[in-house]
Amino acid sequence: MTSPTTPGRNPASARPGRHPQLDPDTGAAFDELATLPDGPHRKRLREEIVCAWLPMAHRLARRYSGRGESDEDLRQVAALGLLKAIDRFDPQAGTAFGAFAVPTIIGEIKRHFRDDLWAVHVPRRAQELRAQVHRARVELSVRPGHEAITVQDVAAHTGMSYDDVLIGLDAQKTFTALSLERPLGGDGTQQTLGDLVGQEDPALGLVDDREAAAPGLRMLPERERRILYLRFFMGLTQSEIASRVGVSQMHVSRLLRRSCDYVREQALAPQR
Repeated sequence: MTSPTTPGRNPASARPGRHPQLDPDTGAAFDELATLPDGPHRKRLREEIVCAWLPMAHRLARRYSGRGESDEDLRQVAALGLLKAIDRFDPQAGTAFGAFAVPTIIGEIKRHFRDDLWAVHVPRRAQELRAQVHRARVELSVRPGHEAITVQDVAAHTGMSYDDVLIGLDAQKTFTALSLERPLGGDGTQQTLGDLVGQEDPALGLVDDREAAAPGLRMLPERERRILYLRFFMGLTQSEIASRVGVSQMHVSRLLRRSCDYVREQALAPQR
């Protein structure tokens, strides 16, 4: 078996796209890999090719360092792109593996940034504006007199509108989400970010019912309306209501039942 890092018969070695000072000579290994059936020998040779080209994948990953993703995760994504490139590469196609692998690996890294890192869905245009803003801020940061880069600076440097720069800046904040358990302030209080999140008002489910009951309630006599109010809004017992209204408890019970039946009938009646 020919070692992937040992010079040998390599039709791709003279093709454009390789970097002789950095990239390994794996032409013979790819030729052999293409002829091998699945099995331990092929698996071992494939692993040797991966190890030989992994430094190149890591170099490409370093280009995207500092963009919201850890270096270790970037190296893993680049390694995944390398595996895809090895499995898709045809040594008889007349292209050097390095020239074939680089766009495959970069494409995998860009896809990772586009699809996997956003904490919330961001439209493609906002993602593109974010990339423009990020690139402009990096370029401006190395120029004298741009220690504090403003929105106007980025707009003038890129030709973008002021609003587009703001969209790009906002998009930079959506890579990660804050935990709801994050403490608020440093004053020692136990309040967290989740305490500021609103909850659904249970009374919202009663809005339709109240609207449906309103016409029937308005049509009741004053005494019946008062009895319903004392019972269902004030929470008084039938005995307490009887004392206030001046009737017997039994009569209060009959009025409550009759009034509720009437309001229900009016609420369920077809609207005219």
